[in-house]
Amino acid sequence: MADLPDRASSDSDEEIMRATYRALRDHGYADLTIKRIAEEYGKSTAAVHYHYDTKDDLLVAFLDYVLDQFGETIHEVETIDPEQRLELLLDKLLVAPEDHHDLLIAMLEMRSQAPYNEAFRDRFQQNDEYVRYMLRTVIDHGINEGEFTPVDSEHVARALMTIVDGGRTRAVVLDETDTLATARRTADEYVNAVLRADTDGSGET
Repeated sequence: MADLPDRASSDSDEEIMRATYRALRDHGYADLTIKRIAEEYGKSTAAVHYHYDTKDDLLVAFLDYVLDQFGETIHEVETIDPEQRLELLLDKLLVAPEDHHDLLIAMLEMRSQAPYNEAFRDRFQQNDEYVRYMLRTVIDHGINEGEFTPVDSEHVARALMTIVDGGRTRAVVLDETDTLATARRTADEYVNAVLRADTDGSGET
């Protein structure tokens, strides 16, 4: 992937976010500097510091930017049918990232800093809570509609997130090309076993 997914904005902050992504992609977190971000930005380090005092300030803003984008893609799932909505949410979590492998790497590097960086940790926790909320809501909706087996929706949401996180991590760390597809299939198998336990697999009791 050459760059971050497209957005309509083209202001300075947007350009700096894209420059930060390219610098992360090319140099990794450990070797990331304001100078390298400025080079990608095409301006001086002073121009970057005009917007962000420190590298950590910039990276927190970058996390907000990327996680907000992700939240928007989750929110854009339009169908209200619980089974279809759950399928589309899982696709957003495990199929769409195949087209953004470089971004997966950058985010995993930043996630690895979360134990030592409170601002990073807060952002990742908020994102995780939001995704679990979305999963839990659609599961509860399916239960209320009689399409899913009555379950502890919070537990199921956490289990699905464990599959998602494991798949994404293996895809980056081990560079396994089929890992996300395997995780997606595993998520389906888990959904069928847990949420459709009282059905014939087609959603009909």
